[in-house]
Amino acid sequence: MHLHILGICGTFMGGMAAIARAAGHRVTGCDANVYPPMSTQLAALGIETIEGYGADQVRLKPDIYVIGNVVTRGNPLMEAILDAGLPYVSGPQWLAENVLRGKWVLAVAGTHGKTTTASMLAWILEHAGLAPGFLIGGVPENFGVSARLGAASIEGPSSSKGKGEGGGLFFVIEADEYDTAFFDKRSKFVHYRPRTALLNNLEFDHADIFPDLAAIETQFHHFVRTIPATGLIVANGADANLERVLARGCWTPVERFGVDGEWQADAPDAHGHFLVRYRGEAQGTVRWELLGLHNRLNALAAIAAARHAGVPPRIAIAALAEFRNVKRRMEVRGRVNGITVYDDFAHHPTAIELTLAGLRAKVDGARIIAVLEPRSNTMKLGVMKDALAGSLAAADRVFCYSAGLKWDARAVLAPLGARVEVCEEFDRLLKSVVAAARPGDHVVVMSNGGFGGIHEKLIAAFGGRRG
Repeated sequence: MHLHILGICGTFMGGMAAIARAAGHRVTGCDANVYPPMSTQLAALGIETIEGYGADQVRLKPDIYVIGNVVTRGNPLMEAILDAGLPYVSGPQWLAENVLRGKWVLAVAGTHGKTTTASMLAWILEHAGLAPGFLIGGVPENFGVSARLGAASIEGPSSSKGKGEGGGLFFVIEADEYDTAFFDKRSKFVHYRPRTALLNNLEFDHADIFPDLAAIETQFHHFVRTIPATGLIVANGADANLERVLARGCWTPVERFGVDGEWQADAPDAHGHFLVRYRGEAQGTVRWELLGLHNRLNALAAIAAARHAGVPPRIAIAALAEFRNVKRRMEVRGRVNGITVYDDFAHHPTAIELTLAGLRAKVDGARIIAVLEPRSNTMKLGVMKDALAGSLAAADRVFCYSAGLKWDARAVLAPLGARVEVCEEFDRLLKSVVAAARPGDHVVVMSNGGFGGIHEKLIAAFGGRRG
């Protein structure tokens, strides 16, 4: 089958393209911005990409057009497809029908932590010999790629052995609640039909497509409706919003984490290591370098989900000792003249607060400099702005890049007093951070975009080489 993918350079669509190519399909695609690293990754797989959405691409005559959710009505290629009555499908639907069918799907949903938890889970299954396929919205350091089809056969630690069509039996997917396509406004995750579902947490986000929290809860309720009675839901028991979703109707067994009597993590020791308990019984100690309560909860969810797939907790815990996290999740980009520069994807006040709290617990009294770009659609609209100052409270200095915001960042961050500086110009921001930093500082850059390459520019300005 020949697929032509519209919006191929997005994380999801690019990963889907790689999986389709590995499954033996011919894959081409187009996007508005075809440039490295995604363009080079796709080229290395033998996938031809085209700059722009010219209507003349219908001459390629693929068997089907796969439409990403960045494509809207008025797009010239999409209009040509519609005018000619050519076959098209959304990315999630194509994946569900051609890759996920027949597999044991483990889907990781939630406002925060999807990428990290899905990466942990995929690595646990890999460590256990189950060779899972996966599609994740980031690059797990243990794998070096964001997507793969999975092995053709598996030999694992339990009776859950076998083959799935076009790859291994198990498939881990980051289950996003964002909408599917311009013609399918359901959340992506309703297509995936998981046997194991993780519900990490639930808050209001994606203000560009959801009017309120209740609308997101409804999508999660639809997701819960797709999980079989023989499956398992692993849910954050301390999240009242998730409990409200489950109360609307649940036909699947539920294991909860983060609450007494079910999956729990003891307080960490000085090294961040912690004991895992299930229904009061010790399962083993996770020994790793990850920071924060949020990552301990992510670990509990991954261990519980892996257990449902046949991996004993002791094996999962051993795997997590070798887990190397995900790019852009508190990734150390360099240490220069005593200054450590981190790259983190946090862009929601809750994620910002958890990230900084985890770092504060590690560095104790050392100075933390937070450099924030409120870039997501939700943040640009100002929906979460009232929580932003409080989320940055653990930082000693805060620098906010305010270009493109629809709200007054200076007024919003005023409660932080002299600690904060708001800059509308990138160069001024860069100079201000460089002037403020001193040996021993931890500089955390938080953005869900490239932020003008600020990480490398800071490292160069601090006078050293990338570490």
